Amino acid sequence: MKKTAIIVAGLLLFAGAVTVIGQKKVLSPKQERREVREQRRAERIANYEKTMDSTILSRNFQFNPQTMQQQPAGPMRQIMNPTFNVGIWDGTADICLPYIKGYVPPYYTTVLNYTVSNLQGYTTEQTHEGWMVTFSTSLFSASTYTFTFEIFSRTGGANLTITNPWYNAVQYSGTISQLY
Repeated sequence: MKKTAIIVAGLLLFAGAVTVIGQKKVLSPKQERREVREQRRAERIANYEKTMDSTILSRNFQFNPQTMQQQPAGPMRQIMNPTFNVGIWDGTADICLPYIKGYVPPYYTTVLNYTVSNLQGYTTEQTHEGWMVTFSTSLFSASTYTFTFEIFSRTGGANLTITNPWYNAVQYSGTISQLY
């Protein structure tokens, strides 16, 4: 009798477990909407990342700076002028940026305002976060300026570091957009 009761109890537990596993999770309307919203946001993020990757690979993008800072520890300066940007297209760079010059303090701000078509060593390298784009140009001077973009595909943000053998590096933070 005891064996039969134990076997019957075991079968009932097994049947109950199969029933629970086989059932679909019933969501309230509020929970279902939340999951749908989360899924749509995840799809939009993935699509944005693909668009950003395509934009960088097309070599047809614009960097829009928001801040600049002389390295290694200069003051952070905001850039509010929408005229300042770096546009890349068809092997050409259209550069209009404030830049900090000087060998020793007091440093001074000047504007790099050039359109150059001889981008030496243009490389695009995919990283874990997005892309690293690098090129060099003389900007019609006796010195070489190296532009290094660190682009974050998921957020659309980017850092640009301009190095020159004569001056301290200047780093800019901003966004990347497609150049139309």
